Amino acid sequence: MSQMHQPAALSTCPSCEEPLESGDLFCDACGYDLSAVPPPPSDRPTVALNGMPPGPPPAAPPPPPGPASGLGPGPGAASAPPAAPPGPSAAAPAPAPAPAPAQWPVAPEVDSTDTPAPTHRPTDLPGTDSSGTELTAPGGSPEPDDYPLPAPEPQAGQQPAPEPQAGQQPADPRTGTPEPRAGSPEPAPAPTPPQAPTPPAGTKLCVACRAGHVAPDGYCENCGHAQPRERDHMEQELEAVAAVSDRGLRHHRNEDAFAISSAALPDGSPATVAIVCDGVSSATRPDEASMAASRAANAALQDALPRGTHPQQAMHDAIVAAAEAVNSLAAEPTSAREHSPHQNAPACTLVGAVVTGGLLVIGWVGDSRAYWIPVDRTGPTARLTEDDSWAAQMVAAGLMNEAEAYADERAHAITGWLGADAYELEPHTASFKPDRPGVVVVCTDGLWNYAEAAEDMARALPADAAQRPLHSAQVLVGHALDGGGHDNVTVAILPFPAAPQGAGSA
Repeated sequence: MSQMHQPAALSTCPSCEEPLESGDLFCDACGYDLSAVPPPPSDRPTVALNGMPPGPPPAAPPPPPGPASGLGPGPGAASAPPAAPPGPSAAAPAPAPAPAPAQWPVAPEVDSTDTPAPTHRPTDLPGTDSSGTELTAPGGSPEPDDYPLPAPEPQAGQQPAPEPQAGQQPADPRTGTPEPRAGSPEPAPAPTPPQAPTPPAGTKLCVACRAGHVAPDGYCENCGHAQPRERDHMEQELEAVAAVSDRGLRHHRNEDAFAISSAALPDGSPATVAIVCDGVSSATRPDEASMAASRAANAALQDALPRGTHPQQAMHDAIVAAAEAVNSLAAEPTSAREHSPHQNAPACTLVGAVVTGGLLVIGWVGDSRAYWIPVDRTGPTARLTEDDSWAAQMVAAGLMNEAEAYADERAHAITGWLGADAYELEPHTASFKPDRPGVVVVCTDGLWNYAEAAEDMARALPADAAQRPLHSAQVLVGHALDGGGHDNVTVAILPFPAAPQGAGSA
């Protein structure tokens, strides 16, 4: 009958190393099952430091064959004594001598230079792994990170990269183009992309992005920026007169307009003309009204003065012609009236000046003004016009003084203008014969709001205005813009007396 294997007695628990007593089947400390402990090996071979266990003792040579084999020893061979049968009393073979200890490298001491000590790997020493295979020396076989990766499989529908031709370097994986060989000719340059078509003649570029073209509606086709209009800032200079008009800082368009010119009287003496108009913002199309009035008045003066018409009468007739031009703008199509039945007709104000050899003529309707500023500034300055406004009527009636009237919010409500819905047209004209040289300043309320009194206008006007009329007009416009620029600003400068034809301005 078979017997159960009796495990050898253990002195300590293999799990927690707690001392055991004879006959214990479980550890009292951790409960380890002692019956599951495998029996200890019968021999304990000595493992060398190089990882190779000592081999078994060399086997004894086989005994010579006996007579029954038919093969006897050769001549002269001595017969070996028979081997003693093994028994319990036979002596165990002598153990193999232990190998010499391995020579481990001495670890260097770490100095204070923070240089790391050299690292020694297990393969620096000869030995074998657990299967008895020699350890690979450094550089013998590639590390896992050095294994070459296979090329990715081409996706469905994707053509594989063409193989390089003979004499051609492989393609650069980043660009897909073959690498040029040393000494090979340079590749041909890439073709130049087609240029954008040239815009039609007269097309303007956007002042904001400098790339888009300006559409007929005044906006950039690229960035949508509204372009400056031609009338936002205008300047003009003739031999003896100059004018400047600016949109200002608050309005979205310039509703002022001006016209300057020169003419020859029948006796050959020069006559200088300046017309300044201010569109009424509460009316429809005020910018068109001011432009039509300035052009019509200037054309009327250019026609009348050379024919010998007195300048004051010519000015009166010019204002009437300007009023007719503005009235004609009210003849709108019936459809426009249906869409805006309550809009006022186009309207504007007007002030003009004619300077001859010894005569100064002024004409006006509305609240645009003319000032007289002597050159030497020792003589009196004067305002040459009276406003058609609520404030002027209050002062003329003695109901308010000038300061109180113009401080009222109704001060700039005009009582006279050019337009189809004006109460009645009353052109104002006046003629003067100054006794000294001076300068006539013709302007809209966008300027005189910041220099209302004649003395204020004289202080804002440069001293050399008679020699530099354009520069002086620019300075006055800048004065209004620096003051706030709440309205459109237009000013014309006429030196008195008129400069001879061909003299020009300094």
